[in-house]
Amino acid sequence: MANPFDIEEIYPDEGPAARLPRRQAGTSPQSVAVTLLADYTLRTRADLPSAAIVALLGEAGVTSAGARTAISRLARRGVLEGSRQGRNSFYRLSRSAAEYLSAGGNWIIASTTDVQTWDGCWTVVAFSLPQDHGAQRRALRGQLRWLGFAPLYDGLWISPYELTASARARLAPLALGAVTVFRGRQDALDAIGQRAPVDAWDVDAISGQYEAFLRRWTPMVSRLGTVDGAAAVRARTEVMDTYRRFPTLDPRLPLELLPAGWPRRAARDLFAAVYDGLADAAETHVRAVVARFTEPVPPGIRAHTTADMLAGIREERPCA
Repeated sequence: MANPFDIEEIYPDEGPAARLPRRQAGTSPQSVAVTLLADYTLRTRADLPSAAIVALLGEAGVTSAGARTAISRLARRGVLEGSRQGRNSFYRLSRSAAEYLSAGGNWIIASTTDVQTWDGCWTVVAFSLPQDHGAQRRALRGQLRWLGFAPLYDGLWISPYELTASARARLAPLALGAVTVFRGRQDALDAIGQRAPVDAWDVDAISGQYEAFLRRWTPMVSRLGTVDGAAAVRARTEVMDTYRRFPTLDPRLPLELLPAGWPRRAARDLFAAVYDGLADAAETHVRAVVARFTEPVPPGIRAHTTADMLAGIREERPCA
């Protein structure tokens, strides 16, 4: 199994007007920029000086040239909106990007917190597309993975949960004349070598990723009161960049299908402790960096929290 963290960005290209960056091996400057802006300006879409964004990206290890290129590309893709105030350039998240990031944030937390009661049935999506429909096939697979499905066989994807109305709406444009969906229980055949539906997911690999996350971030909990400045911002960015992939790896698989002591909840609690625990220190640092390039500091710089991710964005204007 390939490293499951080297997947496309959990926010697929299909959907919003803004085309958010795809996941690469490692962390791209564009992804870091989107994470930073979402972590501190998502609710208000505050304008930040481009020089401040470059400085913050520099603290994350992105060169000045790489940071400016990332900002430019994000603006061309509709993720950022630019403006000028005197000689200075400012950027903020576009409305469509903010809405999509908010929906993604809600999905990240809800998917790793709430586990539905399972009725023992599976939703099966079977599809067959001609070889010259490669783009449609990739888009369909991307949406299925986004919705928590996994391939049991080539062209046959499964999920333990029913398709919601919104999920059907996502699949409809990609499924014309090529997809069949049905739901039912697995028949207990007496055939040798029958494959269990849960084998569509590499449970051992998923557990290993959870355990690696717990090992990496558990020591941070005892240090929350001592981490500040750029280190707090870097840690929040890194923990978000890692944790946000778990809903794709482990899309709320029913606990009765998983080994005892499944670490989903432990990882969720640890993420909340680190992400929320560093929020104040990180927000203070971001404000300090922005203050080097503009006065007064935009009032809409506010650290996002897990509670904000669950609540979603509301029409909120920056206020002093």
